[in-house]
Amino acid sequence: MNATFLDENGKEQVIIMGCYGIGVSRVVAASIEQNNDASGMIFPPSIAPFEVTVLAMSTRDEKVMTMGREIHDWLESQGIDTLFDDRDERPGVKFNEADLLGSPMQIVIGGKGLEKGVLEVKNRKTGEKRELPVADWQNTVLEWRKEVMKEWGLA
Repeated sequence: MNATFLDENGKEQVIIMGCYGIGVSRVVAASIEQNNDASGMIFPPSIAPFEVTVLAMSTRDEKVMTMGREIHDWLESQGIDTLFDDRDERPGVKFNEADLLGSPMQIVIGGKGLEKGVLEVKNRKTGEKRELPVADWQNTVLEWRKEVMKEWGLA
């Protein structure tokens, strides 16, 4: 290649090594640069460590925890990488940290929502929040996921 540079004395030196490849870290950095908001990074589903984050709002509410585990386990069985936030933290902490992690989709399970018969979902790319019925949740969650995937050009 005969690539050279001038050293601090103005003398021509041969470049010993150069790296111009696009590695994993550069792909991730470029993705984050293009996909973020004031709350943090937003990974495209195709490279997200977790495509969905399931947030259990009350670890002391057995209905919330049971529903959260059921949703997490079912999504995982469908081949969808899912994180279950079952930490005993305040909702605000969970919401902020879920945004920071960059999962493109969030499912929020709370006691009040379950009483109303709904799950709350959030699309991180658009910020849109919506309620989905708990009845037949597998189909409604998959339909919502398809919508989010289309927004990323992946469906």
